[in-house]
Amino acid sequence: MRKRFSGSMIMVTIAAAASSVVILAPTTRASAQAPAASDATPASAPFLKTPWGEPELQGIWTDETTTPLQRPARYANQEVFTEAERAELDRVRSEVLGRERRAERGTERDVSGSYNNVFVSFKRTGARTSLIVDPPNGRIPPLTPEAQKIAGADREFRLALLQSTETCKNKEAACNGSKYDPTRSPRFAELPARYNTTRMNRNDGPEDSSLAERCLTGGLPEFGGATGSFRRIVQTPGGIAMFYDVGQGQGWQRNIVMDGSPHLPPNVRQWFGDSRGHWEGNTLVVDVTNFSPKTDVFGSRENLHLVERWTRTGPRTLAYEVTAEDPTVWTKSWTAKQEFSRQSDEENRIYSEPRCLEGNYGLPGLLHGRRVEDAAFAAGRGPDPAATDNTNVGALTLAEVPQDPLQQ
Repeated sequence: MRKRFSGSMIMVTIAAAASSVVILAPTTRASAQAPAASDATPASAPFLKTPWGEPELQGIWTDETTTPLQRPARYANQEVFTEAERAELDRVRSEVLGRERRAERGTERDVSGSYNNVFVSFKRTGARTSLIVDPPNGRIPPLTPEAQKIAGADREFRLALLQSTETCKNKEAACNGSKYDPTRSPRFAELPARYNTTRMNRNDGPEDSSLAERCLTGGLPEFGGATGSFRRIVQTPGGIAMFYDVGQGQGWQRNIVMDGSPHLPPNVRQWFGDSRGHWEGNTLVVDVTNFSPKTDVFGSRENLHLVERWTRTGPRTLAYEVTAEDPTVWTKSWTAKQEFSRQSDEENRIYSEPRCLEGNYGLPGLLHGRRVEDAAFAAGRGPDPAATDNTNVGALTLAEVPQDPLQQ
């Protein structure tokens, strides 16, 4: 089976099983409306104030439709779907959820593909073709030459760990740029050039696993995913806190400092960065810096700089805009927008403590299993673990949940 487990898995499974072959309809009409032009400032709702006079942002918020972060190539410079296109995408995506594709029973690909359609539901297609509104093509800007070198070296290292697996033997996409070699790569003895954040074909210790497998959420900016994304905003005089419920129990909380003080010193780094906010009219503007080099946002780490804008646009609607920049990674900054709908505080309670961290029995089990495999191989009783693809990249695409057509 895949390696990620958590204490919330049973709850996720039950919820997903009930909706595995349907596309979930939104609970409000707000998210079905066409968005404003990408260069427009969202209209605020000035009548919504806290008792102490600040704009009211409190509540549980989520995006009730699915919009790709980056615009798929086939939509080129088309910013908004037609209603006919959205209806057709919903139809095709619903049919995808109704299929279960598995490899030949009992094969390595079949076992690693044990997560199937029952674990997933799709929301309806959103109005825009991408969350990114700038650049106008809806895509993250190209990497700088130096960032390309770093990414290339990282991929070479990971491909070396795959070279003796069936993934490369079968010339699957995950092995593009490399070739099959039955000999164990000497690079298994190397450490990665920088802190590892994604799955690799080695399990010598916890940090060979991805952040999600270690129950460490990716953090900001948070755009959601297949299993949903919720944020609860709580305001007090002089302070704002946001709790995020994402993935399979990988929730986390951020506190936004509102007293006008400067950012933390450069030598102080935090997983979710250092958030400093202020009001510009009815918009909460949050400047986020001081990220840890152990995080990764499309290649950006400690030099990531975010500027967020949160604007209440109605009793049940909230506009979110974030601009990301890192001149060491991207050739220019980029901006994304989302529209959130307010959820019932009673019917959509959020657990205030992450479940994944305390309930993740899978990770020590995974490490123990690999040590057993190593011992069996050393005793001549089993195959070389290096010849088995534990990244499951190929199996995820072909044997597990089919790819969402909206993301292709």
